[in-house]
Amino acid sequence: MELYIAGAIGRSGTELSAFDHALTRTGVADRNLIRLSSVIPPGSEVIRTSRVPDSVGGTWGDRLYVVYAEQRTEEPGTEVWAGVGWIADPVTKRGLFVEHEGTSEEFVRGQISTSLEDLRRHRDDADLGPPQMHVIGAMCTGQATCALVVCVYAVEPWQDRTARADSK
Repeated sequence: MELYIAGAIGRSGTELSAFDHALTRTGVADRNLIRLSSVIPPGSEVIRTSRVPDSVGGTWGDRLYVVYAEQRTEEPGTEVWAGVGWIADPVTKRGLFVEHEGTSEEFVRGQISTSLEDLRRHRDDADLGPPQMHVIGAMCTGQATCALVVCVYAVEPWQDRTARADSK
């Protein structure tokens, strides 16, 4: 299973539309996000990318299973930072994600590191590899700003597309 992780900064007239702009820049804007609880299935490969590839599939309104972190502000001079970190067993590829947001890179990276170490400690039987993370941030300079890191698991239509086509 390939899990694509991408980050982007969005800027727009409101915090919500800045979030949408970041979703657009990562390639996942036109789907319904379903947030997952951050467990990486065995056999998964986390792939960093600047934009989620079209090969993930899906069309307008489909369900998109994701883990994400996002921070928004409209306050000029305020920083927005978001990050997703992970640890995974080098053999089985099973692992864990954590998501954190904040107003400084140092804070977000620190929270990710602490959470990953805590989760590792809670699982005595797991040989989870070194921590990794994808963190992104920016300063609000007048327009509402959003920092977003999203990891895509899978896409699923609301109904079988062939059934829809046959009913026409």
